Amino acid sequence: MKGTVGELGEFGLIRELTSRLTTTPAVRVGPGDDAAVVAAPDRRVVASTDILVEGRHFRRDWSTAYDVGRKAAAQNLADIAAMGAVPTALLLGLVVPAELPVTWPSELMDGLRDECQVAGAAVVGGDVVRGDSIMVSITALGDLRNQEPVTRAGAQPGDLVAVTGWLGWSAAGFAVLSRGFRSPRAFVEAHRRPEPPYHAGPAAAGLGATAMCDVSDGLIADLGHIAEASKVRIDIRSQAIDIPSQMNDIGQAVGVDPMQWVLTGGEDHAIVATFPPDVKLPARWKVIGEVLNPSALPQVTVDGAPWTSKGGWDHFGDLDS
Repeated sequence: MKGTVGELGEFGLIRELTSRLTTTPAVRVGPGDDAAVVAAPDRRVVASTDILVEGRHFRRDWSTAYDVGRKAAAQNLADIAAMGAVPTALLLGLVVPAELPVTWPSELMDGLRDECQVAGAAVVGGDVVRGDSIMVSITALGDLRNQEPVTRAGAQPGDLVAVTGWLGWSAAGFAVLSRGFRSPRAFVEAHRRPEPPYHAGPAAAGLGATAMCDVSDGLIADLGHIAEASKVRIDIRSQAIDIPSQMNDIGQAVGVDPMQWVLTGGEDHAIVATFPPDVKLPARWKVIGEVLNPSALPQVTVDGAPWTSKGGWDHFGDLDS
């Protein structure tokens, strides 16, 4: 597809984007009507929304439109999984300049579609608007399948803290890209296209997880949300966290302790959860700490002490936080 978004027009762009989509049995009415209809057998719908802004959340010189689509879908679908739900559908709100080549939103949609297929969901509709810069707004939906949602508020003293997925890979990839390099490729790709363990969320709910969230803002920050909501202290054992040798090499090259990336780097969308101590966890889960009675205010400690280094993502903080 050649030309610009402006030349194609709103409805031409919508036809181009929806022509690239696939569906699932949960989608009863897809794109093309006033609204989509998605089956909700559980009679409860889990919903999450996010906005990605060019220059703040992605850069076109670092990531292709396809990469941005995969990442935008992944970070929202991971939120659904982290509630213990199964992702079912995704809605797109897209703001683009008129002079943007049509290939960019088309490849974005390909990325959204393909990431949805990984999670078992489908893009079911959305809206496109003209603007001065690119903004991608995503709403994801999910079904609990007769399980109770796993919130951040259920952790109990004595629970184990376990994680599945990658930690620090996206932050290491960001460090590589920030210095003008494109390798080690595995870490760069982890930043461009996170791979959340979608199936682990509902599985954790089935195992009796007491609290859960995805690691989007950094392990300490996100466990901090659980600690605050559950009114507990969470202690992480640093020795329980494996750091890949290549991540150590990147850290040496850029002068950063890779444990900083592991503990405070976001956007890997691993899933961290708390479990009763007698639960037998599958091998994919790594126990990294425990839930304790709060000594004062709810907090997260590392090896028994507060983590004082800067880190964790804050949308209203510094760009390099």
